[in-house]
Amino acid sequence: MKAADREGLSPSQIRNFRKHLADWYRLHARILPWRGAHDPYRVWVSEIMLQQTRVAAVIDHYERFMRLFPTLVSLALAPEADVLAAWSGLGYYRRARMLHKAAQFVTQELSAKLPTDSVGLRTLPGIGVYTSAAVASICFGERIAVVDGNVERVLLRITGRPEVASAAAKNFIHHLASDLVPAKRLNEKGNAAGDHNQAMMELGATICLPRGPLCLHCPVYGLCRTRGEHLTPPRPRQRSRPAAYLLATRKRRVVTEVLLERRADDASLMPGMLELPPLPLDAVEGREPILRLRHSITNTNYYVGIYAQTGSTSGALRRAVPAAKADLVWHPITRIQELPVTGLTRKVLARLRLDSVIGPETPEQRRA
Repeated sequence: MKAADREGLSPSQIRNFRKHLADWYRLHARILPWRGAHDPYRVWVSEIMLQQTRVAAVIDHYERFMRLFPTLVSLALAPEADVLAAWSGLGYYRRARMLHKAAQFVTQELSAKLPTDSVGLRTLPGIGVYTSAAVASICFGERIAVVDGNVERVLLRITGRPEVASAAAKNFIHHLASDLVPAKRLNEKGNAAGDHNQAMMELGATICLPRGPLCLHCPVYGLCRTRGEHLTPPRPRQRSRPAAYLLATRKRRVVTEVLLERRADDASLMPGMLELPPLPLDAVEGREPILRLRHSITNTNYYVGIYAQTGSTSGALRRAVPAAKADLVWHPITRIQELPVTGLTRKVLARLRLDSVIGPETPEQRRA
């Protein structure tokens, strides 16, 4: 007996689930730039970008990334700094570094051809269970389940189970997700497994929402045992921390330059990236920032103050910057787009309208 049967989904319920989901997906799937792509490289890049990142934030970055690196070989040959610059604003920069390393490995060792199954894909740097399953099913039709947070939430609600962090719960989700993936029938056109996996993720992302699910629009509402939000453990409380940064600008003929600091290569977050120089909090005590904003990284909210120092002469704020002089470099504002700049720095320059070439903030950046 299959795991799905033991947990209360009969074979007929599984068939109904697949049919209703497939019919809904054909009518309601969002039009996204990576949907329908036959190039595994393009799907791979999109899946890496979508990890822990909202679709709305990914779309513009993805399209620009593809213009800069249209092929796996072009990505492999690019300097890492250019890859990080194109990634700037998406966060979790380790993803970009590992994507770059994997492209180099595939180019050098595999004749620039991605493996065509999930087992082979998992041998590449930065590709885990989720990404390998997504690329293998979407691009090569492998019958393997793709389980992300959206899919897990759908399966928990369908079966009326609470969210429990245990090996048994993970095993249940894996078996149920696998049972639901359809096998391709003889002479059947299309990609049954890939379409099903994309439909599952789409359902969780657009209908079966974490808060306030749109149950009346759900294609599998009749099979659902929860019909609303399911029991979840309390989330870890967000930490709050103050932070201060220096905005120092100067004019070089007609070019405006901004002072940026290069993060250490061994930094735990965003190694090697460029940012506005951080300031000690005691150095800005009693001063009024020119900009205040909130910036979230993982489970921490940073309440940021930006303090201005203009002109080429050193002042109190400039002297307060703890970074070594060698790590501080003046960069033309017009070159920001080409540099591996942190998302916070890009956001600040946009808010202060010093970003004539990097474009306006996205809705995601404004909400962060």
